[in-house]
Amino acid sequence: MSNQTDEQWAFDAYEGVRARLPLPQFATQWRTADTLADIAQDFDVFLLDAFGVLNIGETAIEGAAERIRDLRDAGKRVMVVSNAAGYPKRILMERYRRLGFDFAPGDIVTSRDALLSELATRAPMRWGIMASQRFGMEELDHLECHFLTEDPASYEAAQGFLLIGSAEWSQERQELLIAATRQNPRPVLVGNPDIVAPREDGLSREPGFYAHGLADETGISPEFFGKPFASIYNLALARLGANPDRNRILMVGDTLHTDVLGGRGAGVCTALVAGYGSLASSDVGAAITQSGIVPDYVIQRP
Repeated sequence: MSNQTDEQWAFDAYEGVRARLPLPQFATQWRTADTLADIAQDFDVFLLDAFGVLNIGETAIEGAAERIRDLRDAGKRVMVVSNAAGYPKRILMERYRRLGFDFAPGDIVTSRDALLSELATRAPMRWGIMASQRFGMEELDHLECHFLTEDPASYEAAQGFLLIGSAEWSQERQELLIAATRQNPRPVLVGNPDIVAPREDGLSREPGFYAHGLADETGISPEFFGKPFASIYNLALARLGANPDRNRILMVGDTLHTDVLGGRGAGVCTALVAGYGSLASSDVGAAITQSGIVPDYVIQRP
């Protein structure tokens, strides 16, 4: 498929699950700017999505690292707010360093953090997890959990399911999850609500895609942790101290249905990056009009 077809498919997929997403109110107009430098004076804190803002797959977006340095030199706080639940924090830190970004661990808030924070409040359960086995159980070893595989017993043994990363997921595993959940409904917690993510070769299907498919097939109601849902924003805002001025905080992302919708739901301002990521080959104005999700700014690049 062409990029345009991929992007339209992804947009339609998000529109198709709007009933499961937050429903904040939006303004009717947006302003345009070339880069964050043009609007930096209006904000003290920048919450940056990763995929589509900092990087596309394993490639840094040109100028993004320099923009972050400039913002910090101007006294701004810069944080990453990402749905990268499939990666332990150590792996993310290594990736950002490799791509030329200088973040401290406290500058990065992920949907994995939001999920683990929620699990810390719950009674212990046996969890079956959708995740990449190449990372082992790093950061998950305090949980009673096992990987979901092609073995039906791995689904039967679980008291609940954690959908964290889909790099190794398959249609066969999805069918087993559907069958197991239909036969015995159990909690399903989704650590990455994204339906897709931009990669060098197109859009990958993320845990949110499979979670919504599971819900459509079985009627269950998954619990989502990550953009556009409140938990990840609550974690990020908590790191700014008590009662930060949300009018001086800007969420910057490449997607309407996660970054902009979620940022608006958290009460902060939003900027949509139009030149990279999920809408790079689309008519951005038409997408905003069709969805009704209106950012405060549309910028071309970070």
